[in-house]
Amino acid sequence: MKKSFLLISLVISMMASAQVLQVQSVEKLQIPQGDVQVAGISPDGSYILLTNNTHTGLQKYHLSTGETEVLSTAPGAGYNVQIANDGQSVMFREKTLNRNNLYKSKLVVRNVNKSLSKTLALPTRDFSKLDVAGQLQMGRPMVNIQNQQIVLTVGGTSTVLSPCGADKSYIWPSVSPDAQHILFYVCGQGAYVCDMNGKNVQFLGHDLRAPKWYNNQIIIGMNDKDNGEITISSEIVAVSLQGQKQVLTNGIDAMYPYAANGKIVCSGLNGETYLIEVK
Repeated sequence: MKKSFLLISLVISMMASAQVLQVQSVEKLQIPQGDVQVAGISPDGSYILLTNNTHTGLQKYHLSTGETEVLSTAPGAGYNVQIANDGQSVMFREKTLNRNNLYKSKLVVRNVNKSLSKTLALPTRDFSKLDVAGQLQMGRPMVNIQNQQIVLTVGGTSTVLSPCGADKSYIWPSVSPDAQHILFYVCGQGAYVCDMNGKNVQFLGHDLRAPKWYNNQIIIGMNDKDNGEITISSEIVAVSLQGQKQVLTNGIDAMYPYAANGKIVCSGLNGETYLIEVK
């Protein structure tokens, strides 16, 4: 019995530390503006989106040429940006201040190649209108946070989901590439996945903040630590739905990862931008 227990413990330990992704290279990108934060990566991995630490403005940075193009200068444009499946257009919110000094948000879609933009929803404080307009534009299920709960929008209809209970606060939701699962983080608890009905909840870990889908089976996120005021260290980790876990950035402080087509881009603690090639 004792030997069996030791064997089981060894197997669990090996699974937890097994390789999830093979890291090919880690590169610090030479971003002209400096001190930026990554806001997304195109599905083919050809360009990344950049904003600042308050999510003001949005820029496109082409990875092969290093060229940068301004897509928006508005407040809020760099928060929860959505990129079309073909990578040809991006959708984002822009905050505007009305005559009563109240912020409203409008929804904008922009073609990244032709520099053409269109307003999908006029400035409003009703985020559900933005969610519906955005989902109809992108043609895929979308999730956002309203009143600290997950809102899933499909076919122009929005549903509130609280997979771990309505008394919890949810952040960082996203839908898997195959639209079968929702990834989210519960404040004070950790990262989870569930099905599209908010059922069959699976816990992924406490140290997987700002999680994102790498593919349908692997999630990447950050394990960041602070001193009560500022972040002092952070590493990018990969976790499989089977329970395997791997640190991808040994010796480099990086946070807020995004992934596509064998590339992971993330932000450094001091405004750097890193590109991790994996397979």
